[in-house]
Amino acid sequence: MAEMVKELGVAIAEAQYQMDQTAIRIATLLGEGEIDIGGKKHNLLELGFTPTFYQLTEATVEAKVSLTATRSEEFGGEAMLAGGCAFFAASVSASYSQKYSYTATGSSSITAKFVSVPPPALLADTIRATIKRQPK
Repeated sequence: MAEMVKELGVAIAEAQYQMDQTAIRIATLLGEGEIDIGGKKHNLLELGFTPTFYQLTEATVEAKVSLTATRSEEFGGEAMLAGGCAFFAASVSASYSQKYSYTATGSSSITAKFVSVPPPALLADTIRATIKRQPK
């Protein structure tokens, strides 16, 4: 279970990084892209276009497991006795279901919630300052 949580965390961090990189590439394209309005060239950033930034705000993993408790006793040699109680966990797969007559009525799922957020304030301030410095 700890490994699944760790992998989910790493996947979220990687997804967030890729989304940020995409927004940065879009900001660069918007800054380079120009259109002509009334004989004057304008880049898309100065016209108010901004890249959309997203944050992964929530993620959930649901997994079904089967828990089994067993007690074992082993006899060997001259009156040698060993005993113990153990717990086992196994993910529920088709082969597990067949072998142990276990039926699961649900399925595993991963959900994620992406939320659009405004561009970083420093980026917006830098864009505005750059636009003010440009000759009209």
